[in-house]
Amino acid sequence: MATPRKNQISLADTSYYHCISRCVRRAFLCGIDALTGRSYEHRRDWVESKLLQLAQIFCIDVCAYAVMSNHTHVVLHVDKSKSQELTDKEILLRWHKLFKGTVLCQRFFQGEQLDTAELAALQGRIRIYRERLSDISWFMRVLNEGIARQANREDDCTGRFWEGRFKSQALLDEAALVACLAYVDLNPIRAKAADLPEKSDYTSVKTRIASAKKGQQPTALMPFVGNPREKMPKGLPFELQSYLELVEWTGRCLREGKPGHIASDAAPILERLDICPTNWLALTTSFTKVFHGAVGKEQALTTYCQHQHRKRRVDLSNCQSLFA
Repeated sequence: MATPRKNQISLADTSYYHCISRCVRRAFLCGIDALTGRSYEHRRDWVESKLLQLAQIFCIDVCAYAVMSNHTHVVLHVDKSKSQELTDKEILLRWHKLFKGTVLCQRFFQGEQLDTAELAALQGRIRIYRERLSDISWFMRVLNEGIARQANREDDCTGRFWEGRFKSQALLDEAALVACLAYVDLNPIRAKAADLPEKSDYTSVKTRIASAKKGQQPTALMPFVGNPREKMPKGLPFELQSYLELVEWTGRCLREGKPGHIASDAAPILERLDICPTNWLALTTSFTKVFHGAVGKEQALTTYCQHQHRKRRVDLSNCQSLFA
């Protein structure tokens, strides 16, 4: 039996999650239908634009994404502290960018005087919105529902567009996080949809490379802030240059079909996370096949299962062997 999504999220263990959504129809989400010759490539832009827009509204950061022909991958970071720091007015402003809100909310913004009971009801509604703006389920709901409605209008049909809501994996430590980031960024290369990371359209790695050429990092994505340290700013705990070198090295090995080996200065991030080259290739080529639930080293997985009151540690043997 599938685990409810509310039981898959444990912010006490990790704020990083890998989410996957798959299209249910024979017709593509994106790409070109081989039977009809009709192109759906423009839908990739729908997904990417909507995803990056939501990252500016929700208290959830986008770490990586890849829009494929019939599914999407996103790695998300829940910023719970940010949702608590926002004022009531800021919460309502963000929510109203997505929905109309209640009549009370609209009256509040119009400057109307509210009585005590109305103010209490308004505060209750703000608390609900505050929780939703840091909720992965709501983030994915808004993303997928909007794309489904657009696709249904374009196809002049009704009914289910996605296979289900979405699948979620908790990324319990830095090793699991960086492996999943590379797995997502290299999706087009594994699928032979692109030859190089910088040519992988509608992926986070292409966006990062384009900004890196200008000496910048994309504002719509969670930035790389370097090695873990005291007073560390918010961001991914890796060096951007090392990560891009790592993706390039991994992609090169994937295309040549051989494991190869890492030069001492080619990918220091692997040495820092203590992942051997052979295990790294297994992680970045078969992440979702090897792992079906939370991902991380044995101790992190054990702690996560204890917090979730689970007796069985799913994929423990794979975590032990690949993160050894």
